[in-house]
Amino acid sequence: MGDFADVLLSRSDIARMTGVRRPAVTNWQRRHGDFPRPVDVEQERGKPDAFRAGEVLEWLSGRIVPSNALQPQELPGATYGDRFRAALGGGDRTAGFRYAVERLARREADALRGRLSTAEFLYLLLHLVYVRSRQPQRWSSYVADPPAVLRDVDLPQETEVLHWLVGALDGAPPASPEESRETFDRLLALLQDSDARTAAEFFTPASVSRVMARALATHSASVKRLHDPFCRTGELLTGYLDAVAARGAEAPQEVSGRAANERALQLTRMNLVMRGVEHPVIRPGFRTPSRGLTDSPAVFDAVITNPPFALRLDPSDAPQEYWSYGVTRSGDFDWLQYVVTRLAPDGHAAVLMGAGAGFRGGAEERARANMVRDGVVACVMALPPGLFALTSIATQIWFLRAPRGRAEPILFVDGRDLGVMASRTRRELPDDDIDILVRAYVSWTGRGVVDLPGLARAVWSEEIEGHGFRLDPALYVKRDTLLGNGADPADARGRLTSLAAELQRLREQADTVDRMARERLRRYGL
Repeated sequence: MGDFADVLLSRSDIARMTGVRRPAVTNWQRRHGDFPRPVDVEQERGKPDAFRAGEVLEWLSGRIVPSNALQPQELPGATYGDRFRAALGGGDRTAGFRYAVERLARREADALRGRLSTAEFLYLLLHLVYVRSRQPQRWSSYVADPPAVLRDVDLPQETEVLHWLVGALDGAPPASPEESRETFDRLLALLQDSDARTAAEFFTPASVSRVMARALATHSASVKRLHDPFCRTGELLTGYLDAVAARGAEAPQEVSGRAANERALQLTRMNLVMRGVEHPVIRPGFRTPSRGLTDSPAVFDAVITNPPFALRLDPSDAPQEYWSYGVTRSGDFDWLQYVVTRLAPDGHAAVLMGAGAGFRGGAEERARANMVRDGVVACVMALPPGLFALTSIATQIWFLRAPRGRAEPILFVDGRDLGVMASRTRRELPDDDIDILVRAYVSWTGRGVVDLPGLARAVWSEEIEGHGFRLDPALYVKRDTLLGNGADPADARGRLTSLAAELQRLREQADTVDRMARERLRRYGL
């Protein structure tokens, strides 16, 4: 943004250029400490409360537009920064690689795709965007002979479609690496939405991915090896990498995963390469670990995954060696026990589970009891229902750690009342709610502090045993301490936001004191 970096804008300018009301900009500034600061009017000779356009653009680029607020030309995953950038550039939303691809994906898809399904067409377009962006020699071979694409993707013979797409992308303006990645991300979000509408796959909702990744990334200082044993499109691996980059931490040296089918394998590889991971190790996988994931003794510093929910194992399958917490025929506990065995001594994991894993009885209850007694469950976080398309299934994030050999307190976070309706049937977590959930986890794992009544509470194993080792946050978090009888949920949300902000302020204050103490100790040679 070299030409616009020092352009000065008012709050009203920012609101107009991002398509929101002016109070929304004021709320961004008030609620988020990293929002750009106004310039010094006397020094800059600007207008009152003027902001530098370059700083505003950088901040807005990390804020995704909610699904129910997308404009007709915008793909899922669009950011307010995209709108702002287009407005700074004079509003020409058709000039550029990203918008050429957007036109193909949305406005012209039905006319172009021939016999291809929507998902097949988007997958083909994703592959072409990837090759054009990352593999110039292969792209040249596609331009010379478009049907050559079919050697690399398993799709129906649609020669005319290939000629149209290759020609259109080859004629589009060159793209920077950032624009190529943004274009790929948008197409991937559109493909995920298409598959979700047909129940073909249950991809991790973007807001859930951000909660899992940001929370797990707080342990990133010791993470050299990152793994997802059930990659869908690699959305959790890339979410983790984005979260680490946002923290200014060093990226893992090794990124690996398993994918249950060829398309997932290819999408994950492409997704990671677009993030700068040149050699991701992605191998074929299975829908349950006991079907074939036990052949590797590798361990990892961080594991993040969204495996299939509530599968039942074949009764004829032999018990696995890693079922150290109990023999069950539950796919959920096949996954949970497998993940624990893949953790390095200081490793941590985030696993998305259906809520039933936290309360079903029988063999699953016994497995939960043994996991609690071995200290491998650090936190169970309940999410609001309706986050997935076509299903209102309740979900939880299980944060696991390497075995401690003893029972330790478990943090329970009850986020069931969070989120906003993105459509008539689907809910999503806005940025403020994501911040609340992540801060609850960080305050506990970082400093052993829990001060969010009605949202989070740390519980000892004796109380958990009294509830039959049910790991359901609703049992342990007393919501009426926050809401009161007949309290307004909007007021509760405001109080949660205030409490989370206060926790963040205290945490930053403590970090400052720690730095000062270390500096003084260094002065004395200690």
